[in-house]
Amino acid sequence: MRIMGLDYGSVTVGVAISDALLLTAQGIEVIRRKQPDKLRQTLARIEELAKEYEVESIVLGYPKNMNNTIGERAEKSEEFAEMLRRRTGLEVILWDERLTTVAAHQALIEGDVRRENRAKVVDKVAAVFILQGYLDKLAMERTMDDAIEGE
Repeated sequence: MRIMGLDYGSVTVGVAISDALLLTAQGIEVIRRKQPDKLRQTLARIEELAKEYEVESIVLGYPKNMNNTIGERAEKSEEFAEMLRRRTGLEVILWDERLTTVAAHQALIEGDVRRENRAKVVDKVAAVFILQGYLDKLAMERTMDDAIEGE
């Protein structure tokens, strides 16, 4: 079983996939579209990748406002999540992604990636951060469950 992580933007979607053990996230691609509202090809590519990697669920970045309210971008993510559910039949988990793009930019800067190259991969790196956050939560839950069972 694998989990897919997505960083949904106005013209790009960063894609990451977990390893089979659900420990690490790897960026695999950035899906680009010419028009923000044209999602058919984007959804088709995500569906292809989900089948290729035998994905069982999708973690979609949920860009809440810093004060924890839901803004326009988060509403668009909710709509995209529903499209993904209908298209793939998979569970779609909305995952708080506040500051992941900032962290992705910082990681790329620290890695000495040139500005023009950062723009090409930042969404993929953000998808990795989103998915890794979720995988870390799953690992913590497993650790807690194991500790409770061991008592």
